[in-house]
Amino acid sequence: MTEPVPYAARRKQLQALMQQGIAIIPSAPEVVRNGDAHYDYRHDSYLYYLTGFSEPEAVLVVIAGEMPQSILFCRDKNSEREIWDGFRYGPQTAQEQFGLDAAYSIATLDEKLVELMSNQPALFYPLGAAPNWDARIIKLREDVKAKARTGVRAPSELRDVRELLNELRLFKDTHEQSFMRRASTISCEAHRRAMRFTRPGQFEYEVEAELLHEFCRHGARHAAYTSIVAGGANACTLHYVGNDARLNNGDLLLIDAGCEFAGYAADITRTYPVNGKFSAAQRDVYELVLASQAAAIDAAQPGRLWNAPHEAALRVLAQGFIDLKLCQGSLEGVLESESYKQFYMHRTGHWLGMDVHDVGDYKVVDQWRPLQAGMVLTVEPGCYIRPSDKVPKALWNIGIRIEDDVLITAKGNEVLTQAAPKTVSEIEEVMRHE
Repeated sequence: MTEPVPYAARRKQLQALMQQGIAIIPSAPEVVRNGDAHYDYRHDSYLYYLTGFSEPEAVLVVIAGEMPQSILFCRDKNSEREIWDGFRYGPQTAQEQFGLDAAYSIATLDEKLVELMSNQPALFYPLGAAPNWDARIIKLREDVKAKARTGVRAPSELRDVRELLNELRLFKDTHEQSFMRRASTISCEAHRRAMRFTRPGQFEYEVEAELLHEFCRHGARHAAYTSIVAGGANACTLHYVGNDARLNNGDLLLIDAGCEFAGYAADITRTYPVNGKFSAAQRDVYELVLASQAAAIDAAQPGRLWNAPHEAALRVLAQGFIDLKLCQGSLEGVLESESYKQFYMHRTGHWLGMDVHDVGDYKVVDQWRPLQAGMVLTVEPGCYIRPSDKVPKALWNIGIRIEDDVLITAKGNEVLTQAAPKTVSEIEEVMRHE
């Protein structure tokens, strides 16, 4: 029998960190796209992390102290609306299904919150995340204050609940790791499919369609972020998402894309030649970026500082830029002057989890934090060479990024996305059109 996802255990962890007080965690709002159409709804990561509940119009209340409770407010059962919009749990079923102490109609939220907030020493909620919620919380707190003559006290301390939850979410448990492995597997297959499909003359959006097809057919209904499918010079724009240009023979294609599966993101970048064969100049730059990534992954070890992978990649890249005559001077001189930033201007990675740029501090008390088992990060060095009189013409418009998702383990690391072809020989083999 499969062990249930430990939502209740996570709520207990939050209660322990709170010690005493009440936390209020609202769901994400539904957003109108145009007319009567909404954007596809995506749950709030914090609420989902603590409950597994993904319906809109929901609020989780967690109370810590002598009488701990977890209470969900959600939409009522409504047979008429379910005909139009689909199944709703309703409070009673939600309480049973998600292991909560109580559940109430969302229509009773404000009335109940005044009661639940009374005599709590501290109030935890996502401060500043949504102006409407800031105003609502302040009003509810004033409503509690208005009962002072009856001996009721309002919370005297307001804290951002995300500060506590971010630290919990930074460390992925075994359930989360299994979801991330699945997201990685699906995304690797999507990149492989895109490589097999790509030919000169296609449009970037045709390749993007292959990625989305592979995501969807494996149960990952959505991309984790807007896919970057950037051919030729477009690859030198870091967040290019136009995806509407024609792919030219002799150009490289940079794809930064990953799916979301069960609420968890994959994030992979691969760069390969549109015609399936690297030119000599493309190969030189590609091998440099690949070597820098290998150095960074090797540095992503438990006990090493967060910045170690970036520093390892940077030293390899900077020396390579000197060898390619993109930068002049000694390695230490290039690093000190930061002249490498003309060709490599971003960091080498970020946390990954429920959000593609996931939560968690990178520094603790102004020091880079040590990597620990359960953390997941991306490792994504790159090189972006725009036309310039100071740059060899053979290197113009070469944009390359190679990105993998790395789980820190007790003894080292696990590259979750290793199955996506990455070496020159692997890529060229996949792209041999039969």
